[in-house]
Amino acid sequence: MIKIQFEPEKHRSAAYDQEQCIGECTYTTEIPDTWTIDHTVVDSHYGGKGIAGQLVDRIVSEARSRHIHLHPTCSYAKKRIESNPDNQDVLATR
Repeated sequence: MIKIQFEPEKHRSAAYDQEQCIGECTYTTEIPDTWTIDHTVVDSHYGGKGIAGQLVDRIVSEARSRHIHLHPTCSYAKKRIESNPDNQDVLATR
Protein backbone atom coordinates (compact mmCIF):
# COMPACT_ATOMS: atom_id res chain seq x y z
CA MET A 1 0.00 0.00 0.00
CA ILE A 2 1.32 3.43 -0.97
CA LYS A 3 1.37 6.00 1.83
CA ILE A 4 1.52 9.77 1.20
CA GLN A 5 3.22 11.76 3.95
CA PHE A 6 3.81 15.47 4.41
CA GLU A 7 7.38 16.20 5.52
CA PRO A 8 7.68 19.94 6.22
CA GLU A 9 11.25 19.63 7.48
CA LYS A 10 12.20 18.43 3.98
CA HIS A 11 9.81 20.82 2.19
CA ARG A 12 7.94 18.03 0.46
CA SER A 13 5.20 15.49 0.35
CA ALA A 14 6.52 11.98 -0.22
CA ALA A 15 5.09 8.65 -1.34
CA TYR A 16 6.28 5.49 0.36
CA ASP A 17 5.93 1.83 -0.51
CA GLN A 18 6.76 0.21 2.81
CA GLU A 19 9.87 2.18 3.88
CA GLN A 20 11.04 3.07 0.37
CA CYS A 21 10.43 6.60 -0.95
CA ILE A 22 9.02 6.21 -4.45
CA GLY A 23 8.03 9.80 -5.21
CA GLU A 24 7.99 13.36 -3.99
CA CYS A 25 6.58 16.81 -4.61
CA THR A 26 8.94 19.53 -3.38
CA TYR A 27 8.54 23.21 -2.64
CA THR A 28 10.63 26.19 -1.58
CA THR A 29 9.73 28.85 0.98
CA GLU A 30 11.71 31.86 -0.22
CA ILE A 31 8.62 34.07 -0.65
CA PRO A 32 6.81 34.93 2.61
CA ASP A 33 3.53 33.02 3.08
CA THR A 34 4.05 31.24 -0.27
CA TRP A 35 5.29 27.80 -1.22
CA THR A 36 6.75 27.48 -4.70
CA ILE A 37 6.15 23.93 -5.95
CA ASP A 38 9.20 23.24 -8.08
CA HIS A 39 9.32 19.49 -8.71
CA THR A 40 7.10 16.40 -8.78
CA VAL A 41 8.50 12.95 -9.54
CA VAL A 42 7.41 9.33 -9.12
CA ASP A 43 9.50 6.22 -9.76
CA SER A 44 8.65 4.90 -13.23
CA HIS A 45 7.65 1.50 -11.80
CA TYR A 46 4.76 3.25 -10.04
CA GLY A 47 3.60 5.38 -12.97
CA GLY A 48 -0.05 5.59 -13.95
CA LYS A 49 -1.38 5.00 -10.44
CA GLY A 50 -2.24 8.63 -9.64
CA ILE A 51 0.56 9.01 -7.11
CA ALA A 52 1.87 12.30 -8.53
CA GLY A 53 -1.60 13.79 -8.22
CA GLN A 54 -1.87 12.63 -4.62
CA LEU A 55 1.49 14.23 -3.84
CA VAL A 56 0.37 17.58 -5.26
CA ASP A 57 -3.01 17.34 -3.55
CA ARG A 58 -1.31 16.77 -0.20
CA ILE A 59 0.74 19.96 -0.63
CA VAL A 60 -2.46 21.84 -1.55
CA SER A 61 -4.22 20.51 1.54
CA GLU A 62 -1.34 21.38 3.86
CA ALA A 63 -0.98 24.86 2.36
CA ARG A 64 -4.69 25.53 2.74
CA SER A 65 -4.69 24.46 6.40
CA ARG A 66 -1.76 26.81 7.11
CA HIS A 67 -3.16 29.75 5.07
CA ILE A 68 -0.19 29.54 2.69
CA HIS A 69 -0.43 30.43 -1.00
CA LEU A 70 1.03 28.25 -3.74
CA HIS A 71 3.06 29.26 -6.75
CA PRO A 72 3.53 26.14 -8.90
CA THR A 73 6.50 26.29 -11.28
CA CYS A 74 6.50 22.53 -11.83
CA SER A 75 4.45 22.01 -15.00
CA TYR A 76 2.61 18.98 -13.62
CA ALA A 77 1.68 20.68 -10.34
CA LYS A 78 0.67 23.87 -12.16
CA LYS A 79 -1.73 22.00 -14.45
CA ARG A 80 -3.14 19.89 -11.61
CA ILE A 81 -3.75 22.86 -9.31
CA GLU A 82 -5.01 25.35 -11.88
CA SER A 83 -7.41 22.87 -13.51
CA ASN A 84 -9.36 22.45 -10.27
CA PRO A 85 -11.63 25.45 -9.52
CA ASP A 86 -11.61 24.49 -5.82
CA ASN A 87 -7.91 25.37 -5.65
CA GLN A 88 -8.25 29.04 -6.57
CA ASP A 89 -8.13 30.02 -2.89
CA VAL A 90 -4.56 28.73 -2.51
CA LEU A 91 -3.06 30.10 -5.73
CA ALA A 92 -0.70 33.02 -5.26
CA THR A 93 -1.58 36.08 -7.30
CA ARG A 94 1.32 37.36 -9.36
